[in-house]
Amino acid sequence: MPNEPLSLPARLCLLAWDTGRPAAAGTAPRTDLVRAGALVELARRGLLTDVDGIATPVDLDASAGDPVLDGLLDLVRESFPHPWRTWVTLRARVTSDAVREQLVAKGYVRAEKRRVLGVFPSVEYALDRVVVVEALRAETRQVLREPRRGETGRVPATAVSGRDAAVAVLAAAAHLFGDGPSGQRIRELTERAAEARPGLARVVREVSTALTERRAGNAVTVSR
Repeated sequence: MPNEPLSLPARLCLLAWDTGRPAAAGTAPRTDLVRAGALVELARRGLLTDVDGIATPVDLDASAGDPVLDGLLDLVRESFPHPWRTWVTLRARVTSDAVREQLVAKGYVRAEKRRVLGVFPSVEYALDRVVVVEALRAETRQVLREPRRGETGRVPATAVSGRDAAVAVLAAAAHLFGDGPSGQRIRELTERAAEARPGLARVVREVSTALTERRAGNAVTVSR
């Protein structure tokens, strides 16, 4: 993974970016995936916890020290209680746009001002560190990969960091790399990702299910 520490939502935003088409207008890629990463990050840090399936702030005054995460934490505090799956999509663009701007500030993404039809101002965003994103994808695929008989080199789930395991599980749920690994591998990685906090496994499973269901729903809509 990149040497510079990046939050879960930032890593997932980069993973979802199409390196073959690095410039894009509008919001950051896969707003639901970025939001899912932010929810899991807050749960990993002990700032959100699960109470009967509801995403619940642990402390009304605590801070993550990250403007993206703190923005989402404030949103959860100020809103009616919602299940984790609802938060994956509810006003998710707010989080993904904030992550994109954070990546601009860190030099991963470049903002390019344009004028549509020579009149209307617009902004396009292009990756500045494509090599880093490609390395992130390769390492995430390696975490997800399962060996064939006699094959060596598989990374045991116990050797993967909790954060990298969470990235891999969410990326697989969003089908970023096509068909994912077996359910057994996902369960192993989910357990590894959840070791940081009691109850975190449920959070990871809930947001992963929301990502999978959303993708399935979009596929049905496109096929009609």
